[in-house]
Amino acid sequence: MKTSIQIGTIMGIPIRLHITFLLILPVFAWMFATTDQQSGGFSDVGSVPLRYLLGMAASVLLFACVLLHELGHSYVAGRHGSKINNITLFLFGGVSSMEEIPKDPKTELKMAIAGPTVSLLIGSALISINEIFNQESLFQGSPYLRLVWLIGFLNLVLCLFNMIPAFPMDGGRVLRAWLAGRMPYIKATQTAAGIGKMFAIFMGIFGFFYNILLTLIAFFIYIGASEEEKSTEVNVILEGVKVRDIMSKEVQTVTPETSVEELVDMMFKYKHMGYPVVDGSHAKGMVTFTDVQKIPREERKNVKVSQIMSKNLITAREDDDAVTILKLLTTNSIGRIVVINDEKMIGIVSRTDVLHAVQLLE
Repeated sequence: MKTSIQIGTIMGIPIRLHITFLLILPVFAWMFATTDQQSGGFSDVGSVPLRYLLGMAASVLLFACVLLHELGHSYVAGRHGSKINNITLFLFGGVSSMEEIPKDPKTELKMAIAGPTVSLLIGSALISINEIFNQESLFQGSPYLRLVWLIGFLNLVLCLFNMIPAFPMDGGRVLRAWLAGRMPYIKATQTAAGIGKMFAIFMGIFGFFYNILLTLIAFFIYIGASEEEKSTEVNVILEGVKVRDIMSKEVQTVTPETSVEELVDMMFKYKHMGYPVVDGSHAKGMVTFTDVQKIPREERKNVKVSQIMSKNLITAREDDDAVTILKLLTTNSIGRIVVINDEKMIGIVSRTDVLHAVQLLE
């Protein structure tokens, strides 16, 4: 099941909506529509349809500003050579997925503060507009002007919250960039992640007594800090490791004419869940246990591997970096990649091979 849908592209970057975003949008609209005027809501608006229309407008504009926040990060990242795979809006905000976070502290610092700077500029501009027009009697008490103030205020909150020095928020990256100029990169990451975890713990305890939503946010912060720490450790450990160092050269293969029944027997014998499909020495595709499951047991004798294999073969070369292979495996949600040299298969590297290398090097 796909958990996100693409709604378009901006600056060549795919923009996606996570399913949690689609679920939370009407909740936010209801909250804005039923919150009192003192808190920036619209519960005092006489027309009920207008009240909820303003609530929905506030929700959409808020997440549009979150998108601009992420585009700020992406623009600076692109200027410094980092490729942005996509931007996804989800339950608690947005995430820019980039191939690699630069380890140069100055570059990471610029990228980290770009998003909060965008939010600060938007918030300051909207608050200023509200102040200017609110001086005119014609606009005083206008719910539309209140909408302008609300979005401005929320952008300022977004800026301040993101600058808290705790991973995975922007402030955590600013902290790591500062620390990385004074200690090894992995140590800087561990320190910033540790602060992020401590912040999440205190926030979770506070939320348990005062607002359970804060506890839920704290949970995501803790998980994000842990993932950032582990990801950085793996990248540092695998520096200098090439595919040739970890790939398996003796590979069990099948031919396009192999029956699915024979393939199942091989899976029982060799205990591998995926096999390259080769014709001579040329790889034609990949067949996995997932492909086998789609074929009813009684039909497997008559179905050939060529009919169910994946022909969109992702390959690597023996001099590719192991870190690059791990990203390919993760990004494409696959378990193994064929290693090619002069259009001939010379080996295979799996997710297990990479993880074993990490364990040994640790």
